[in-house]
Amino acid sequence: MRLLLLTALLALLLQHATAQDDYCFGKDGERAQTRHFSSKTAYQIAKGTHIDKQYQVPGCEPKKMWIFHRHGTRLPTVNTIKEAPRLEDLRDLIDKNYNVLRTKPETNALCQIDLFGIKMWKWNASITVDMEQHLTSQGYEDLRGTAKLYQRYYPSVLSSKYNNTHYYFRHTDTQRTTESFKGFSEGLFGDSRVATAADIPEQDLLLRPYDYCTDFKNKNYKGEGSEYYKFTNSSQWNQTMEDIGRRLGFTYLDEKDIMLMYDMCRYEQAWQVDRTSVWCAAFLPEQVNVLEYAEDLKYYYEAGYGFPENERFNCRAVQDMLKHLSTPASPQVVAYFAHSAGLQTLLTGLGVSRDDVKLTADNFDIMSNRRWQISKLGPFAGNFVAVKYSCPAEREQEKAVFFINQNAVQLNWCNVGLCNWSDVMKNYKTINEANCDEYYCRSGASAGQASLLLSALIAGIVYLMH
Repeated sequence: MRLLLLTALLALLLQHATAQDDYCFGKDGERAQTRHFSSKTAYQIAKGTHIDKQYQVPGCEPKKMWIFHRHGTRLPTVNTIKEAPRLEDLRDLIDKNYNVLRTKPETNALCQIDLFGIKMWKWNASITVDMEQHLTSQGYEDLRGTAKLYQRYYPSVLSSKYNNTHYYFRHTDTQRTTESFKGFSEGLFGDSRVATAADIPEQDLLLRPYDYCTDFKNKNYKGEGSEYYKFTNSSQWNQTMEDIGRRLGFTYLDEKDIMLMYDMCRYEQAWQVDRTSVWCAAFLPEQVNVLEYAEDLKYYYEAGYGFPENERFNCRAVQDMLKHLSTPASPQVVAYFAHSAGLQTLLTGLGVSRDDVKLTADNFDIMSNRRWQISKLGPFAGNFVAVKYSCPAEREQEKAVFFINQNAVQLNWCNVGLCNWSDVMKNYKTINEANCDEYYCRSGASAGQASLLLSALIAGIVYLMH
């Protein structure tokens, strides 16, 4: 009888403990929030899973490919590397809050697994500022993996034998894109040293046009008065910051410290996809949604549909794609390795993932299913791939399928992702026929060239006068 009573009592206690158990990241097998880390989302988490059903086009043969690839997972910026040791102080303060000051909140507290994980965390001091934004081993694997995957589905186009007529590669002048190109090459050819990339021009207007455009740089996409600024100063944002601090046992926690923890959570998750970052435990899933929306607002106005001129900005990349795919001439594969801003402005120029309602600081609650979601569009190693098909038996013999991160792009003028090439050229006619030097940024390359010409004229006049 006593055994029965003891068993019943233990069951009751267990039930009570379970009922009172707060969210525990360490026990969460789904960890849905890791799919909402904006531009620092791990590719392995964000990538599509249905390409095996989407790449097949009955009666058609793939002929050419055009690829725009963001670099893989990288190390943090200089400022984040410098600030990272601060997390060890925060680690000790959180432990003190829970075990000494007893300021553990009554609800939404850290579970013991998460608390212990934070207590044991140490910053990897081997990551130094001279390595800022360098590609990680996971980032290299990101690119090697995408190359192997696309080659599996398009072996006739993505040949495993390198030929500099068949392939054209180019990357920007950074370590992370150079190494990404090498990872991609190894995925295709089994050796990163086989392929060569084209020379990088002094002004890389194709892959980094934003570096040469004052108008683009001077847009107010996150400063005072912007939608990002208004959202990150709203009552909803402030309440989220307060709730995160309370979850960690603080009466007040500086927003910079919260964002440092958030960045480390995202970086560590992307560096080792099969493991969890203890700093992710600081955030409830609904809090991550708020943080993600703030970044989506920032990118929406920097590189997305927030400003109409952004749709014209990446003119050269759109033209390059259309020119390459419109002719049967070599190369059969063009692949570029660049950055987040380049990928985002390319998608904007193509009208991909445009929402019917603009993202603003006031409509977070109704935009949970928004199309402009950088976690899906531009994670680490994010990629846009255009595949040109020949369909001899069809009335429209030339067709194309576009992919974003292994998901077929759905455009309302295409048939379930399969586009007639004539419709592609029709829909992008304006940008294809534009003078890219004048189409958006008059303060970029054309202005620079004009300035050089003016200087030369002045110098000539001075010379003649003397």
